[in-house]
Amino acid sequence: MILAPRFNSRPVISLQHVWKRYPNGTLALRDISLEVPAGEFLFLVGPSGAGKSTLVRLLIREEKPSKGKIFINGLELGRMKRWRLPHFRRQVGLVFQDYKLLPRLTVYENVAFALRVLGESSRVVSARVSDALATVGLEDKRRKYPSELSGGEQQRVAIARALVHAPRLILADEPTGNLDPATAWEIMQLFLRINAGGATVVMATHNREIVDMLRRRVIAIDGGQVVRDDRSGRYHEVLPAAAVHL
Repeated sequence: MILAPRFNSRPVISLQHVWKRYPNGTLALRDISLEVPAGEFLFLVGPSGAGKSTLVRLLIREEKPSKGKIFINGLELGRMKRWRLPHFRRQVGLVFQDYKLLPRLTVYENVAFALRVLGESSRVVSARVSDALATVGLEDKRRKYPSELSGGEQQRVAIARALVHAPRLILADEPTGNLDPATAWEIMQLFLRINAGGATVVMATHNREIVDMLRRRVIAIDGGQVVRDDRSGRYHEVLPAAAVHL
């Protein structure tokens, strides 16, 4: 059994009455308030178009809220200067459904790319990339190209790339969406190990089987609003027998 780390009292994420309306008039989020403590594993669930991906984009400052405030590690994103964004995003590991790997680079080069852009020494790059690949179990694939890998292996490379800066917050948007059930479960085991190592994980997903099996905190979003926040929840709310009408 993988045990989750103890939470401390300081939230990694704090949203205070956040609204998001796009220029075309679409109201994507309505008065969202929530806190995510350090070390938590949180699922964001809800139908397509509910606002989950908008929330993830707000958390990495790809979008700014129309109203309200968002804090990551005590830093208010809405007041952050644009020149600080690259440094901030290096503190957050991002994992997406479509992997976003560079096809002409090897596994090693994909993971090393962000470090080399920063001008890190070859010694630092080698050590960090090797650690990240060891974490995801791909040391023997370092010279392969993305086209030579399975979907699950490509997602492991994407996770290694997210880990290479040793972030304390991992944001994942449908990371198992393109994977078969067995591979999806292997990827989830990897996220659990990362969480057990102390990282906070926030994952938007439609995978109800995994959510129901893991029984972590579940925040359900529908129509841009938080409609449920369960500490040890399921994908869908389980109604008491008296509430079910046949």
